[in-house]
Amino acid sequence: MKKIFIVLCALSIVACKQEPKDYVTFSGKITNQNSDSLLVGTRTYTKTIKVNADGTFKDTLKINEPGVFAIYDGKASTPIFLKNGYELTMDVDASDFDKTIKFTGTGSEHNNFLAEHKLLQEELLDQDKLSSLNREDLKIEIASIKNKLNDFYNSNKAIDSTLLVQANRNLDPMMGMYENYFLETIAIREQFPAGSPSPTFKNYENFAGGTTSLDDLKGKYVYVDVWATWCGPCIAEIPSIKKLEAQYKDKNIQFVSISVDDAMRSGGGDLEVAKNKWKTMVKEDNLVGIHLFSDKNWESDFVKGYNIQGIPRFILIDPNGNVVDANAPRPSSKKLVELFDSLSI
Repeated sequence: MKKIFIVLCALSIVACKQEPKDYVTFSGKITNQNSDSLLVGTRTYTKTIKVNADGTFKDTLKINEPGVFAIYDGKASTPIFLKNGYELTMDVDASDFDKTIKFTGTGSEHNNFLAEHKLLQEELLDQDKLSSLNREDLKIEIASIKNKLNDFYNSNKAIDSTLLVQANRNLDPMMGMYENYFLETIAIREQFPAGSPSPTFKNYENFAGGTTSLDDLKGKYVYVDVWATWCGPCIAEIPSIKKLEAQYKDKNIQFVSISVDDAMRSGGGDLEVAKNKWKTMVKEDNLVGIHLFSDKNWESDFVKGYNIQGIPRFILIDPNGNVVDANAPRPSSKKLVELFDSLSI
C-alpha cells in the first residue's frame, strides 16, 4: 500500500508539472507616456501592445527564437531581449526613458544589462567631447572606450551568451564606425579653419517671402541648420532651436534653417511637392528663425562647398562672413551656448 501511495504521489507531481511556456508575458507601467501603444519588433517581427490610460500594459508575444528586439513608444526606443518563457515587467518614465527604465521578473537580469549598456555607451561616446579632439587623441580615446565596453561585457558571466556574443561581435565594427565619423568631423574643421571665408548661398527662397543671401545677413553671427522634413534627427532638434531663438532674440545672431528637401526623397519625383511639404511644416509647426529653400538641394554651392554628406549639419559664421565652426554643436548641446557665450553674442 505504501508503494502504491508513493507511485501515485510521483504521478501527481508529474501531472501537475507545467510545460515550459512557448511565449513571453510582457507587462509594466509607463509614466508620462508618449503614446497609447508600444511597438515591439525587429526587421522580421512586429507586435503592437496597447497601453492603457493609466500607463499600464500587458500582453503576450510568441518568439521564434531568442534575440534583441526594439521597443518604440512613439518618441523613444530601447533594446529588449526576449525569450519564450520570460515573464518580464518593465517600468519606465517616458520623459527620461534611458535613465529610468527598470526590468523585473524572469529575464530581467539580461534586460537590465542591455539598459546599463545603452547608458554606458551614451556616456562614453560623448559627441561633444569626441568631436573636439584631434586625430591622435581621438584614436587614444576610442581605444580606451573599447576597453571599457569590453570589460563591461565580461563583468557578468550570468548574462545570456546570445547577448554577450552579439555585443563582442559588434564592438569592433561599432567603434570603427564612430572613429570614422569623428575623423570626418576633424577633417571638416581642418578643411574650414576658423577665420576662413565661408561658402555662400545666394537668392534662396525665403518662406517669409522673397529671397535671401548670406551677404544680406552680414553684421550678425549666422547659425545655419541644414535639414529636411524627412530627417528624424533634424526634427528632434527643433524644440532646442526654438528655445535658443527665444533666448538670443535680442542678440547679434540670426538663426537660419536651409531645407535640402528634394524631388525624389521628399516629393516622390516632384520638386513642387517637396517644396510644399517644407512650407507646410514651417507653418504648421510654427518654426522660428529664417527659413530658406536650397536652390539645388544637395547640389547647391553652399551644401557642396561645406562638403555636407549628411544632415542635420550645423554651421556658425561670423558677422564678416567667415567660418567660426564648420561643424558647430547641435542646438540641444550645452556646448553651443558655451560657444555663443565665448563670442559674447
